[in-house]
Amino acid sequence: MSASPIPFNRPVPAGREAEHLQACLASGRWCGDGPWTRKAQTMLEASQGFRKALLTPSCTAALEMAALLSGVGPGDEVILPSYTFVSTANAFALRGARLVFADSLATHPNLDAAAVEALVTPRTRVIVAMHYGGTACDMDALERLAERHGLLLVEDAAQCIGARHQGRPLGSIGAFGTFSFHETKNVACGEGGALVVNDPRFDLKAEIVREKGTNRAAFFRGEVDKYGWVDLGSSYLPSEFAAAVLVAQLEELDRINTRRIALWERYREALAPLARAGRIALPELPEGHGHNGHVFYVVTPDLATRTRLMAHLKADGISAVFHYQSLHKSPYFQDHHDGRPLPNSDRFSDCLLRLPLFASLTDEEVDRVVASVTAHLS
Repeated sequence: MSASPIPFNRPVPAGREAEHLQACLASGRWCGDGPWTRKAQTMLEASQGFRKALLTPSCTAALEMAALLSGVGPGDEVILPSYTFVSTANAFALRGARLVFADSLATHPNLDAAAVEALVTPRTRVIVAMHYGGTACDMDALERLAERHGLLLVEDAAQCIGARHQGRPLGSIGAFGTFSFHETKNVACGEGGALVVNDPRFDLKAEIVREKGTNRAAFFRGEVDKYGWVDLGSSYLPSEFAAAVLVAQLEELDRINTRRIALWERYREALAPLARAGRIALPELPEGHGHNGHVFYVVTPDLATRTRLMAHLKADGISAVFHYQSLHKSPYFQDHHDGRPLPNSDRFSDCLLRLPLFASLTDEEVDRVVASVTAHLS
């Protein structure tokens, strides 16, 4: 009998999801910002040390909130990585800002802080750091740069729950941090996200933006006698059902991340001989960076090698997938790019391949993936 297929991702209940959903159903309170939402926010703040966490329907929504809160508009510039998901860019493009794409590091998909500094102009307002795979960008350099030029620093920490930089939780360093709880993430509720507000200047406005531009939250706290439209905003509240599932996942966060890190280490150790032979490159972990085992990837020497490796793994019943395509070369943006080559972003677009990694993946399945990769590349 042939071996069962190994998917790239498999969302699985971590604990009390069904119990919490049943309690939510029975409560009669299903819309957003109810007790399950508040419980999830409190858990995020307590477990991660976040100053203020607000659940959102997605990380995309959290990024859009960050863009609204930043106040950027036409004529303002936002520096961000080209190697990232389109939501990172869309949030600021929707406000009319000019996007200035920066390259990745040669050794890692993360933003190159030195490349960012060369792009700052008098019109720059925001720097967005996307932490790829739960591994931090050089936040020390980016913090210094933002402070020197009076810029807002936003962390796209979609993949980062539980990850740290020099002991500091990712998402807690910039003015805002944004998280995803999509089913591919370490903890998930199908679709979901969070905005972390680290700068107290934005507390009140964040509540208003999240409540469709109204001061509804202040009304329910008894601070005003009625609520109305006081600023721009949108509907950025998840349902209580999503929050109830997320609470169950957050209850198991440490166990989930511990297991994912163990699988990540198993991959890295087993594939090290291929890396030493120059057949692939493996993820690098700078000193002091505590990752969360979100993604394990290999980088092939060229696109043709990656294409053949993907086909070989597929034939073996293993789903491995590439990731982002350089946004500066996208059909939507390529005519707006200033023409600078971003070779590292393009290299990761062509050569990075993600291997299966999820909390219920077994050691034996990892060994099977490694054996297939090794058989092809050796």
